[in-house]
Amino acid sequence: MGTNLNFSTRNFHLKNIGFISTRIAGIDGVSLEIEKWAEVLSQEGFNCFYFAGEVDRPEEISYVCALAHFEHPEIAALNQKIFGVFHRSRETTDKIFQIKNKLKSALYKFKKKFGIDIIIPENALSIPLNIPLGIALTELIAETQIPTIAHHHDFFWERDRFLINSCPDYIAQAFPPDLPSIQHVVINSLASRQLNYHAGVSNTVIPNVYNFEISPPPSHESCLQLKEEIGLQPDDLFILQPTRIVPRKRIERAIEIVHNLGLSRPFLIITHPSGDEGDDYYQHIMEYAQQSGVKIIRIDHVISSGKNHAQKPYTITDAYQCADLVTYPSDYEGFGNAFLEAIYFKKPIVVNRYSIYVTDIEPKGFEVISFEGFATRSVISQIKRTLFDPLYRLKMTEKNFKLGKKFFSYEILRKKLLALLSNFQP
Repeated sequence: MGTNLNFSTRNFHLKNIGFISTRIAGIDGVSLEIEKWAEVLSQEGFNCFYFAGEVDRPEEISYVCALAHFEHPEIAALNQKIFGVFHRSRETTDKIFQIKNKLKSALYKFKKKFGIDIIIPENALSIPLNIPLGIALTELIAETQIPTIAHHHDFFWERDRFLINSCPDYIAQAFPPDLPSIQHVVINSLASRQLNYHAGVSNTVIPNVYNFEISPPPSHESCLQLKEEIGLQPDDLFILQPTRIVPRKRIERAIEIVHNLGLSRPFLIITHPSGDEGDDYYQHIMEYAQQSGVKIIRIDHVISSGKNHAQKPYTITDAYQCADLVTYPSDYEGFGNAFLEAIYFKKPIVVNRYSIYVTDIEPKGFEVISFEGFATRSVISQIKRTLFDPLYRLKMTEKNFKLGKKFFSYEILRKKLLALLSNFQP
């Protein structure tokens, strides 16, 4: 399929787009990217609808199917039987197909209810958190040949816990499938090469983006209110770890950074909950922080993405506006939503040089505080200078904002999406 450079959405007959995922809610990376894609597509005249096990979009454009959620009890029980083992029983196979058929029926109802013309599976054909959903989606696409943009954030081969399994047949079939009506999108250059290598699938790289066309809002009184609510005094440093609490985020390093700054009141504020990988790591970092004399403050109970702001008093924007420093010490990231958010809100960021940062972000020339593996004395000194030298910090953050606008803006996303959609032109 060739790209039509004169493509105009005005005359494009496929208007209704269905986003499909296990969860479209909250402030996880996949949900946030769905929000950005939907905003750009809506600006181009498309109508966006949502299918997932949990959806926080308006009810009139949403279809909730509880079995689609990776945390549904039946899906969680299945995962215990197919991951970490090599043998799958006949009963487990039968259960997978029973759930798959229910999910496929729900997908067909979603398609019919909203007149869906194009679907965008978001990680549902990438990482096997819900095997029956992936198979159901694959069969739907094969049976209808519906135009599909499969948006991949993570793959099973990137997560150790999926490598030993009793379902290689299903993974080969659906994670991801290679069907004529699917165009595949990945979020970084390494994933692009790996997808081609593992599955022989051609793909397009669309990095995570942010709306750099709009200047960040100025800080306002809600920042002081948030600090007061979580027990910080006005002069306390607000050091922000804007991620989930999972092992690959290596939050121990952020704790060490806060400890080594020698603050009289050392705090680390974490925006997200534990996620889908158990509570052991959460307990570990809480104990480690206590041993290090650093107080962890979780704010996920008061922070929303903005879509469900009525349910919680603050948004992720408030957290970034409060931040004096953003810590991002991950071992691995699919791209780096938190990196872009810190750049957008003009906050200094300290980054472990994870692989995608090295290949896809660092070459763009961003000025950040980076380290490899652990923060040395020189890194701590650079952090202190950034925190306490306003002119140095301003120059750094203004430069980074301009680079973000150049390389990771909505305009980049718009051009790439329209090029993919033009391939569905008859």
